[in-house]
Formats: sequence, C-alpha cells, structure tokens
Amino acid sequence: MAKIVTSRKACTVNPLKMSQPIGAVLAFLGLDHCMPALHGSQGCTAFGLVLFVRHFRENIPLQTTAMNEATTILGGMDNIEEAILNIWTRAKPEIICIASTGLTETKGDDVDGYIKLIRKKHPELVDLAIIYVSTPDYKDAFQDGWARAVTKLVEELVIPPFEKGGVGVISAGISQINILAGSHLTPGDIEEIRETVQAFGLDPIILPDLSGSLDGHIPEEFMPTTMGGTTLADIRRMGASGFTLAIGEHMRAATEAMHAKCGTHYEVLDRITGLEASDRFIALLAELSGNPVPNKYRRQRSQLVDAMLDGHFFFGGKKIAIGAEPDLLWAIGNLLAEMGCEITAAVTTTQSPLLEKIPTAEVLIGDLEDLEQKAQNCDLLITHSHGRQMAERLDIPFLRMGLPLFDRLGAAHRLSVGYRGTRDLIFEIGNMFMANAHEASPSTWIPSQEECNADTSATAH
Repeated sequence: MAKIVTSRKACTVNPLKMSQPIGAVLAFLGLDHCMPALHGSQGCTAFGLVLFVRHFRENIPLQTTAMNEATTILGGMDNIEEAILNIWTRAKPEIICIASTGLTETKGDDVDGYIKLIRKKHPELVDLAIIYVSTPDYKDAFQDGWARAVTKLVEELVIPPFEKGGVGVISAGISQINILAGSHLTPGDIEEIRETVQAFGLDPIILPDLSGSLDGHIPEEFMPTTMGGTTLADIRRMGASGFTLAIGEHMRAATEAMHAKCGTHYEVLDRITGLEASDRFIALLAELSGNPVPNKYRRQRSQLVDAMLDGHFFFGGKKIAIGAEPDLLWAIGNLLAEMGCEITAAVTTTQSPLLEKIPTAEVLIGDLEDLEQKAQNCDLLITHSHGRQMAERLDIPFLRMGLPLFDRLGAAHRLSVGYRGTRDLIFEIGNMFMANAHEASPSTWIPSQEECNADTSATAH
C-alpha cells in the first residue's frame, strides 16, 4: 500500500497540475453545438484557450463573462446575462456551459440564481440549455473539474425513464448503453472504445465525446460552436439506457448520479489499459450483449500477449518516474508494474482513492520540481510536455503523456486503451528502452580487413 504525502512547500515550482475550470471546459468541448464559457476575467479564459489550441492544434470555441474590478465587487449577473445573450444571438448554440473561476468563487456569485432570473427576463431562451458548474481553481485539479462538469450534465439534462419526453428502459433494452469517459482518455481512446462496444452489437452514448469534436477533422464550413460530440438529444435519452459504464474512478460520482436519477445499473472500470483490465472490459461487453467475443479482439489479445513476451526483456527492473493526474497515473503505473518495472517516483495532482493502491512505496501530491528530485537515476520519465527540460537535465528518455502535449503532433490520436492500445504503448516504451541502451553502450569494435587477413594467416600457420 502506497503512502500518500502532500507537499508542504511555500509555493509551487514548475506546476504539474491544471485547474478545475480547465477540466470542466474540456468536458464541455465534448458536446455538440456547445459554447463553453468561463465566469471570470478575460485572462482566465485566454490561458485556457491558448492551452487547448497548443495541445489540439484546432480552433477552440471558448467565451468569457469578462469580469473586471467593479463587477467582481458588485456581482456578475449583468456580465452573465450579456454573455448569454451575445452567445445566443451570434453563435446559436444548443447548449451554453458555464464554469466558475477562483475570482467569482471568492466573491460568491449565485450563478444558478442569476440564470433563473435571466430565463424569466428572456423567454426567448426557453429552448436553450444552460448549465453552470462550480469549479474553483484554488482547490482540487483538472480531473475533478471534468468529473463535476459531467455530473452536472447528468443531473440537469438526462431525462429519467417514463418521464414526459423519456423513452423508458424497457423499450430501449440493453442494446443502448452509456459510456461516461474519463478525462485521461484521448479522442483516439474514445474512438477505440466506441468501435469495441459497437462490435458487440451495442449502441453506446458517450459523454463527453471528444472523438467527435476534437479528433482533428476539417469541417465543410465554419461553425462558431463545437462541431461534433455528444448531442443534446443523446444526453436527454441516456436515461433510457440499460446500463452505464464509467471509465476512470473520478467518474464514479457521475455514474452514481445517473443511477440515482434513472435507476440505471452501472459499473466503474478504473482502467482499460493492460491485459487484465482489457479482459475485464471485453468480458463485460460480452455479458451485456449476450454475444461472443469477435475474432478480431481474440487476435488482438494474442498480439498483446506476444508483445508482452517480446518486451519483458527490456522492461524488467527499469526504474520509472511518473507525473500525472491520478487516473492516468493509475493506468500507466499498473501497466509498467505488470511488465516488471519499478515505479520509483510517483507525483500527482489531487486526492483519489486509487493512490494508496498504486504499486509504489509513496505517492506525492506535488509539482514537477518534486518529480525531478525523485527521478534521479530513473530509466524513464513520463509526464506532459512541461517535463521536457527536466528530462534533458536528468538525461533520461522522456515519454509524453497527459495534457498538454504541445511539442509533438497527433496528441488527439494517441492510443493507450484496449488490447491494441496497450500493445502499441508497450512497443513505444520498449523501443525507447532499446534505443537508450544502444546509445549508452560503448561502440562495438569491428576489425579491419588487414586484421582479418592477419588472423586468417596466423590460423593457417
């Protein structure tokens, strides 16, 4: 059992974590025809916008209530009203999602009350879905903001079965299931999950669905809102699903909210990276659908086992340093431990019930400076792109994972789930170990032609 330690430094040096509002905004970006907005200053929104643009290399729709010194003191209702009306008039979204920031949380704006007053004042907004989630950035971290955003979407938008406008569990049957995707999953991961679920004859509704909105496609025409993702209609009919599957421990609250509202049976998979974890995922889909496992996935499993056999020579005994959000740390840390590695340094951003189960002696809630101090003499560093200078100073291989990844292309298409994703990740890491071992070893002596001739002559005599 790992010991959980919280850093008590006076200040953070080279931050590892990102704030709750950033996590909430990314979750909202997985909705179709949505306009996310931050209730705070323009600077808060500009920071998040730049971060997402650098990571995804796409146009990111994100608005702000543009709070200033006066409105922060007097209250932000007028700013919220103006922002909602401007967004409605110019962008015509189906849903507006607002996340708070530290500025407005400190003031204590009653945003839910503001929205009720704005709706009474503007009856033309009757069909517009408006969601507000409290995400103070002075506490918790990225995955907490994502989890709170998804939970609020479930609580506010999902229609319980047999309510007016609902479908009902019986009529929908078990063919329709909900997938609540965690913040550690890339658009590529979510697409792999969808294809796997559909291969069993199931119809998944994924919330949030970044694979539809941030997968790097080029639209036929410009849209001011998000393009692709989970539709408002799909969110509303999630109450008619026969089962809810959550991926990531931080999605448990959203799953329990779905169960409380709709009575939907559920299961939370803490990860689907690794052989055993992928087996659990596939076995659950076979049980839910009543269908046998397709030969495609039987073969992929065989390929993963072969990859593990090929790679274990290079993984065994390697010392690993990881800095990541708890659920990503859990998924990658367990895979590497299963491959024979030693998790020497584990630094994360926020509390999670998974931390004490991570296969290491200690997990530190800290920053990248803490990770660098603990990563001395390690064989591999894993964190987001802000760890690149640390890897250079430590002179060790560096695997970029998490968000942001701004110094490499294809961040949205990284794949690390299921049999195929785990296989490819093993190959990627194994190749890094092989390359580093080759560079570190002395060059092999190759005899010259004259030396070969001399040896042959000596042997002949």
